[in-house]
Amino acid sequence: MIPAPLFRDRADAGEQLADAVIRQLAEIDPDLRRIKPIVYALPRGGLPIAAPLAQRLGCPLDIIVAKKITRPENPELALGAVTADGEVLWGRQRLLRHRVRQIAQQEAQAKAQGHLSQMASACPQVDPTGALALVVDDGIATGMTMAVAVQALRQRNLAQIWICVPVAPAELVEEMNRWCDRLVVLATPDPFMSVSRFYEAFPQVEMSEAIAYLSGQ
Repeated sequence: MIPAPLFRDRADAGEQLADAVIRQLAEIDPDLRRIKPIVYALPRGGLPIAAPLAQRLGCPLDIIVAKKITRPENPELALGAVTADGEVLWGRQRLLRHRVRQIAQQEAQAKAQGHLSQMASACPQVDPTGALALVVDDGIATGMTMAVAVQALRQRNLAQIWICVPVAPAELVEEMNRWCDRLVVLATPDPFMSVSRFYEAFPQVEMSEAIAYLSGQ
């Protein structure tokens, strides 16, 4: 049975996620002005989800760019993930020879660097020291890109890191809780299949649209 959509589109999911995150922040401190959050989106699909949260908190919206490392013959299978600055995380099964694995990693990192270079001028210049990082994507499937993004953010002297997503597989919840200080996920449907299944409309986010979100347009 194909699961019913949970969200009209990314904008709808973003508003619902913002509600949930702000409720949890208010439980920590009712005066949200005393909290120093930075919203980090995984582009490009995470930006329409993250933008409502950053807007409502009145805080910076930044990005952390991570790409899957895949087999050449199967670009949908994530063997690992790498960020634009070279933080890498491999899955439990690394079935590629060392040289092939190295090339796959380099290709994924180059793609991440290319996306970052296109968006960098729209990114805010903020000091993350002591801040609360709210890391947002439009959903989690394998979790590899989110995991490596959090791993990279650990190097930035943040006070805490929260993972905030509309939808993720139930079987990943326990593992994701270990990656971060708090997990905010709206739904953990079973069977999961894919993130796109839970959106009525799930178009690709174009680069111009991603830059517009970062620019606050």
